[in-house]
Amino acid sequence: MSPEPLLTWRSWPFIERPFTSVLLILFLLFLAYFLWNVTVEEWHQPWYYYLGMLLVIGTLLPYFIPTTYYLYENEIIIMYLFIKITRKYSDFGCFYCDKRGVMLSTFKMPRRLDPFRGQSLRFSKTQTEKEQLLEILREKIGKQY
Repeated sequence: MSPEPLLTWRSWPFIERPFTSVLLILFLLFLAYFLWNVTVEEWHQPWYYYLGMLLVIGTLLPYFIPTTYYLYENEIIIMYLFIKITRKYSDFGCFYCDKRGVMLSTFKMPRRLDPFRGQSLRFSKTQTEKEQLLEILREKIGKQY
């Protein structure tokens, strides 16, 4: 790993998209109320409520916490609050872009398993890193769809 990253940026959707965040919070409050009424009031099984809310919040956690991306010469490092993910460029066979970020696929062509096996890189709100990121990925991974 080189001492200086080729590219660094930070993404925090909860802060960068306030309207969507308000709608998400309202939905989560409605879901919590609905699940409480069904699981605790009707079924008398509070563990289902806690388990259900834990799964929903756990799935949405990357939306609520800041994520910092570091692209080095041979690897990508993704830092959440207390979690560090390191992936080598050689792990990926292709990549493709959408309006919110880039998906790195472990296959030679895009597949439906990419969200589970691949790695998603979200753009920041300003997307100032987008062109440089795509240039680095073209050089390191090659295939773009």
